[in-house]
Amino acid sequence: MEEKDEKREEMFAYFMGNLQSDNPSLRWGAAHSLGRMNDSRAIEPLIALLDDADWRVRFKAVWALGHLGDVRILPFLRRLSRDESETVRDSVMQAKDDILQRESMKKQD
Repeated sequence: MEEKDEKREEMFAYFMGNLQSDNPSLRWGAAHSLGRMNDSRAIEPLIALLDDADWRVRFKAVWALGHLGDVRILPFLRRLSRDESETVRDSVMQAKDDILQRESMKKQD
C-alpha cells in the first residue's frame, strides 16, 4: 500500500472512532470529515448518527450522507424530515435534492 493510501486509511479509522465519542463536537467533526473523504464505508456508521441526541451531529450526518450521494439512504432521511431542528430538516431537503440530482445525472450518462 502506498504511503498516501496508508495515511488515508489511518485518517478514516480515526474519524470512524470519533463517531463513538462522548463529545458531540468530535462526532460532528468526524461526520464532516467522513463526508469529505467520500468513502462509502462510512454510510452505515453515519446512518447510526441520524438518531444522535445532538441536533448538530444529526445535521452533519445528513450533510455527509447527502455528500456521499447513495440513494439507499433516502428512507433514512425521510424519517428526519420531521426532526425538531429546522436546520436538520433543511439539510434533509438539500441532501435529498443532491442525491436525486446525482442519480439523474448518472442515468443520462
